[in-house]
Amino acid sequence: MIELEGVPELIDPVMVAAFEGWNDAGDAASAAVAHLDREWKGEVFAALDAEDYYDFQVNRPTVFLDGGVRKITWPTTRLSVVRVGDTNGKGRTRDLVLVRGIEPSMRWRSFCNEILGFAHELGVEMLVVLGSLLGDTPHTRPVPVSGVTSDADLAARLDLEESRYEGPTGIVGILQEACTHAGVPAVSLWAAVPHYVSQPPNPKASLALLNRLEDLLDVRIPLGELTEDARAWQLGVDQLAAEDSEVAEYVQSLEEARDTADLPEASGEAIAREFERYLRRRDPQSGPGVATEGGLADGRDSSFLRDTTSGRTRPPRPVSKEPREPKTGDETATGPKDTAKGNGTSESPDASGGTDPADSPGPEDGSESSGS
Repeated sequence: MIELEGVPELIDPVMVAAFEGWNDAGDAASAAVAHLDREWKGEVFAALDAEDYYDFQVNRPTVFLDGGVRKITWPTTRLSVVRVGDTNGKGRTRDLVLVRGIEPSMRWRSFCNEILGFAHELGVEMLVVLGSLLGDTPHTRPVPVSGVTSDADLAARLDLEESRYEGPTGIVGILQEACTHAGVPAVSLWAAVPHYVSQPPNPKASLALLNRLEDLLDVRIPLGELTEDARAWQLGVDQLAAEDSEVAEYVQSLEEARDTADLPEASGEAIAREFERYLRRRDPQSGPGVATEGGLADGRDSSFLRDTTSGRTRPPRPVSKEPREPKTGDETATGPKDTAKGNGTSESPDASGGTDPADSPGPEDGSESSGS
């Protein structure tokens, strides 16, 4: 039995989790949860025993100095709690239990059971797992984010896709299935990261995940500097790709494929859904840095940060220079000159608008790697 001391009674708690590793392309998912923890000043109340789940030759502990005293930080998974509520008093107050860690090296079933034990003790109503994957998506377009669940009723109620993925999976897929068998409603949100610029960080993908989480939970998330970081990231990729015509042509082909795939989305139903979303999020009292459907509340354009399906305009062609060599991962996605090295696939539907992840090469024998 898990005993939680010092944790207050929670209000409509939802658990939000992300794990570094195979399901975390560009560190987008783990960075999104870290942003929530930082902005809402989360208080850690529990940590899983690192000895039970991690191979320290794969995920090594780190040594640091604290006031001249040497200390060790062990790789693990930590849980913190934050209380959410709008500062103007109009928003809904609820608690989020944030789970942030590293994909475990072993005993995945025990790991998931321990997470679910905390969820049960805290009265968690739903678990949302964030993930990111490599996809054939251009960096100049809004980040595609897919919401999937194994629960048909939940899919219909929250307008999500019912998972049909078959193939290698990571801890995100295992945890979601564990929730299904335990009767805990569970949703996975997946952001597609351009495979030709897969190295972390990717604040644009993190921002897209947080925007989708806002809509799912009906809460307002303080964005801090994330909007500016996302803008700077896109400009930086444009500049890095500026001197290579082959990369520019490849990005243009991805843009054309994305725009063609999005055309059926411009239906009356999709437009109505986006307009309803706009009305829910509209707030004339919003302060600077709060995202709205048409841009930032202070008037700055943020159209490249949000995916609006009711008509699209093509941004200027990216001026491209071949991105710097990303960190080596377990899986490679082929782009021009083989510049893209990736580190993840997922069990999400085809969020990228390109290759179906189920058809993409995946790691073998459960090897670990990390994969708007």
